[in-house]
Amino acid sequence: MKSDSFRFGRFTLQVDSRRLHCDGTVVDVSSRYFDALVLLVTNAGALVSKDRFMDDVWRGVPVTDEALTQCIRSLRRVLEDDATRPMFIETVPKHGYRFIAAVEGNAVSAPINSQATDTTTDWATFWALGGAGVVGGGLAGLLGGLFYGFAGASQPMASGSGAASIVLVLTAITILVALLGAAGVSFGIALVGLWKSARWSATMAGAAAGGFLVGGIVKLLGLDAFNLVLGQSPTQITGALEGAAIGASVGLGVWLGRRQMPDMPLRFAILPAASAGAIAGVGIVLAGGRLLGGSIYELARLLPQSRLRFDQIGGFFGETGFGPISQIVTGGLESMLLAAGITAAILLAQRQRGD
Repeated sequence: MKSDSFRFGRFTLQVDSRRLHCDGTVVDVSSRYFDALVLLVTNAGALVSKDRFMDDVWRGVPVTDEALTQCIRSLRRVLEDDATRPMFIETVPKHGYRFIAAVEGNAVSAPINSQATDTTTDWATFWALGGAGVVGGGLAGLLGGLFYGFAGASQPMASGSGAASIVLVLTAITILVALLGAAGVSFGIALVGLWKSARWSATMAGAAAGGFLVGGIVKLLGLDAFNLVLGQSPTQITGALEGAAIGASVGLGVWLGRRQMPDMPLRFAILPAASAGAIAGVGIVLAGGRLLGGSIYELARLLPQSRLRFDQIGGFFGETGFGPISQIVTGGLESMLLAAGITAAILLAQRQRGD
């Protein structure tokens, strides 16, 4: 007679009594999600398609794909599994899911060897999440560039093409810097995934390292370019330390959104990243650092003939020119926008892949 009890890792699944135990302690799982877990475990090693879930778990009840995605997220949380480094439930993008852990029980086969599949999935996830973060950073750069462009135009927009040129140039520069920074941070996070680490500290370290590397390279090339063309360069522009600080805030936000808030709407899941980014931006300016707005201001001061001015921003805070309050506020907003954009794109990519 076949057993109704299946063991995998620290867990024991009892089908007939409908109980899941972890180290001997009963784990609470809703009825529908329990059925989904049974389906996965009893088909360990095999792909379980989305249609199969709809037929065997929801039994013809019309539901959206999001219902299945939320089910898998909940099961992963119960099993303490990580979608980017799965030990139990593996996502097969666009097709379904596979239970990859070794299962002991009469109704299933011997331990599963999914090393080749895991490697392929890891690299697919690496490029998907890294690319998504770059896109999110670019969109954040577009919004920030338009803000700085309109604020920096020394003449009203209706007065001629000169002001429009300032908007276009500043927007292009901001997008480029945001794309580069987002690439370092996003692929730093994705790289941590290849190392199979789900710790918050590892995610933060990967993002910070990526931001540090790209920020340092951008600053070095920027200073060299200014010296080459102008014979002088700004005394201080954004660089490695600023990139590391913003990267760490994104890493923390991604980890919290992925591990602690997997079922929350995206607009709420990115709040930790936005908050951490704002704090990092303010802290950078208070510590004497510069973000993009402060770097542009330093460059304009270096060139007295420049038409670029941020007086309009300072006027909102009763300052003459781009004073300390203006730099603190814009630094916080700039970092918040970039952190939120990168985090939202990465979390959205994971959810669309069913992770």
